[in-house]
Amino acid sequence: MSNLRLSKNSHSSTRSAPPKNRRLVTLNINRRGQSIAAASMSATSAKNEFGRALETALRGQPVVITKHEDPKAVLLSIEDFEALSQAQSPKFKLDALTAEFDALLDRMQTRAAAEAMEDAFAASPEELGRAARRAARRRVGSH
Repeated sequence: MSNLRLSKNSHSSTRSAPPKNRRLVTLNINRRGQSIAAASMSATSAKNEFGRALETALRGQPVVITKHEDPKAVLLSIEDFEALSQAQSPKFKLDALTAEFDALLDRMQTRAAAEAMEDAFAASPEELGRAARRAARRRVGSH
């Protein structure tokens, strides 16, 4: 959670209403920028309205606790905490990378890809040279 970022978000739709007189913020909790809406409240309000903050978290909306408007803590449901903890595990990361590799490999195993590889291996040196020049021109033209 070292890459936790907060941003104000007054238009966000949420699953539950934030604690009274509190603003909504967006939590960006991963490197891909996936965001979730979160209620925000001061530490004093969290202490005085803990029941409301807990209910908000239990409904699936994290509560950001601030001190002098600086985020200091996040109140989460146990399900959200377990999901975040699992997402940080090396096994989860390896499983995600394996799935991404398998999907890429599946896309490469199409009939069109196999035919293109057969054509490339059957091509003469001159044909390969022309294809390389065309690819280089396309690459230069796209920048």
